[in-house]
Amino acid sequence: MGYQLASFTMFWVNKARLSVLLVLPSLAFLFWQQFYIPHQCPSQPEKSSPVHVLILSSWRSGSSFVGQLFSQHPDVFYLMEPAWHVWTTLSSGSAGQLQMAVRDLIRSVFLCDMTVFDAYMAQGPRKQSSLFMWDTSRALCSPPACHLFNRKAIIRSADCKILCGKQPFNMIEEACKSYSHVVLKEVRFFNLKTLQPLLTDPSLNLHIIHLVRDPRAVFRSRQNTKGNLKYDNHIVMGSQRNKMKDVDQPYYLMKAICQSQQEIYNAAQLLPVSLRDRYLLIRYEDLVQDPLTQTSKLYEFVGLHFLPQLQIWVHNITRGKGMGGHAFDTNSRNAQRVAQAWRWSLPHDQVVQLQKICKDAMKVMGYLPVFSEKDQRSLSMKLLSTLEIP
Repeated sequence: MGYQLASFTMFWVNKARLSVLLVLPSLAFLFWQQFYIPHQCPSQPEKSSPVHVLILSSWRSGSSFVGQLFSQHPDVFYLMEPAWHVWTTLSSGSAGQLQMAVRDLIRSVFLCDMTVFDAYMAQGPRKQSSLFMWDTSRALCSPPACHLFNRKAIIRSADCKILCGKQPFNMIEEACKSYSHVVLKEVRFFNLKTLQPLLTDPSLNLHIIHLVRDPRAVFRSRQNTKGNLKYDNHIVMGSQRNKMKDVDQPYYLMKAICQSQQEIYNAAQLLPVSLRDRYLLIRYEDLVQDPLTQTSKLYEFVGLHFLPQLQIWVHNITRGKGMGGHAFDTNSRNAQRVAQAWRWSLPHDQVVQLQKICKDAMKVMGYLPVFSEKDQRSLSMKLLSTLEIP
């Protein structure tokens, strides 16, 4: 019995020794791996790179409205015309000369580097309100820029202006970095060649939305906002403004606008195949005629979801009763009536002159001419042809 017990005990001791001998190499390997192999962090899912969107248009073409379609989206950081700071600081330059400076500024803003504004703003402490039209950006009226509104809420510019203007300027950069989409609206580019380096820039994922509007409607809107456009008009006309009569200046400006919009469109058709799907043309008239379908198209182009609360907001803001208020307001209005306002408010002789000046651009964009005052006033006559985009 004693012999059996001793043998049984020896068996378990030997088995325990064997287990230790088997475990020791594993422990040694783990020790060596911990202290001699470089430490590797657990793999983390990579954050997708931001999508950069440039709304490219001209003055009084409905770009403020399109800007708000993006600004009110909770995934979008939006700024309205940051290049205004370039034009007001370097006002001695021509529109063509300033395009390079504008391009460099918007590239920095797309990358959320707001130190670029140091060259165009007064030195010293700055607030969010130092930025042109800052209150049109829902992102600057909600966290992290301003904690007084919900990030997913539809925010009115007037409410934001009262409550969020004193936030530190550096909050603009912090807010920008927290969004998946950075959207800028600009009216100060006159060709696509200037922007091509941004389309091929590996640090950007740039998409261009080219918004155009019937030149006759643009002309009518510009007449109603002369005071707001005076500074920009001087830069566009340059030295020519001293060589022509006041009555001729609006037509000179419209010629420059029509030529630039046509040039942008033509250049887009010549983009390499790899870049062609980064450009989208949209007419203001198509947008207000079917705002839900066209807004869905815009969102799909840049990878955004058309959320239910935004669908309701878009429907309501385009189906109002009025004609709109201030030049840059995007309050509720009868958008289709606004689009047609030139037909009963412009003298027919002005329309005839505009059609001569912008003939080629109108043909490319699908805007049909009127040949009599009767046709102009008859709203039942359709003046849009089907827009065929290659």
